[in-house]
Amino acid sequence: MSRGIVGRWFVAVLVASSVLVAGCAHSVDPDELPGVYRNGKTGGEITLDSDGTFTATDLSTDEHSEPADFHGQWKFEDSSFGGEFVYLDIAERGIGEVSGVQLYTRGGGKVAFSLPDGSWSLVLTKVPAQ
Repeated sequence: MSRGIVGRWFVAVLVASSVLVAGCAHSVDPDELPGVYRNGKTGGEITLDSDGTFTATDLSTDEHSEPADFHGQWKFEDSSFGGEFVYLDIAERGIGEVSGVQLYTRGGGKVAFSLPDGSWSLVLTKVPAQ
């Protein structure tokens, strides 16, 4: 009898997990990524150009860094284990400096710099073309 209860709980946990994962997954069309993204609170923004270059103004890429301006190349990555993200290859970085960061896609015209444990996130929303 306890085996049946354990089996049902196991199935319930699997179903709940798949629903949560499906709810968090956002499929992004890489062709729709180019544009200007801005954080309304900080005013920081990043422009992803269709030629694969980017410019960032007044952005913090993690909770401990001061806002900065940087530029470089961007590439959309869709990994089976890490989800979808934009890899930013930052130009002109010296030895010991971070030369690249991940900008996670959130769906709905949003991207974010985030810590893996979710304790910090800077979300940027795509600005409508004018």
